[in-house]
Amino acid sequence: MYENPVTGERAVVRVGTEESGGELLVADLYVRPGGAVAGEHVHPIIEETFTVVSGRVGFRLDGRESIAEPGRRLHVPPGTAHDWWNAGQDEARVIVEIRPAARFEEAIVNMFGLAQDGKTNEKGMPNLLQGAVFAREFEDVLWFTRPPRAVQKVLFGILTPVARLLGYKGSYPEYLERGPSDFVEVEPWPEPAGAPESRKRGSV
Repeated sequence: MYENPVTGERAVVRVGTEESGGELLVADLYVRPGGAVAGEHVHPIIEETFTVVSGRVGFRLDGRESIAEPGRRLHVPPGTAHDWWNAGQDEARVIVEIRPAARFEEAIVNMFGLAQDGKTNEKGMPNLLQGAVFAREFEDVLWFTRPPRAVQKVLFGILTPVARLLGYKGSYPEYLERGPSDFVEVEPWPEPAGAPESRKRGSV
């Protein structure tokens, strides 16, 4: 289980990148009332699928907003601007599937680590210098839609050398080594027939 105390996200990993060879990450994502992802963003090569299990979740996909209730499944293709938040009064639970996942996992572990250490604002975003080196490090994984992409390229290109001189990093080994905050029991994730035996097991 990995937690972001700022955004109100708690992720229980069912299938990790070690089990899938980096191809897939499947997690139960619990979001407290008022919780939300850090900001609208785009994954250049990653596709995500969200299945709402409980609660009400607001989604914005390519500028179109909707409320998803239990049973709703949404697919976010690569290159699609998207945002989501808990739109209800109770904790929401969503199953998230991510392909490919190796670099995504590294980015999220760093974002959660910064939040855990009090190095983000109230929305879970790091300061401008940290954001610049993070954006350059993980531009293959995601980029936020604000400020506009063209502005980001110029601004972060100027700020990144300064940030690195001040000790900021795009990825921190201590966050990658920190590991989960807890382990919990989950039922195994169903694999399709013919899947390799090494992947036919549950993961937490």
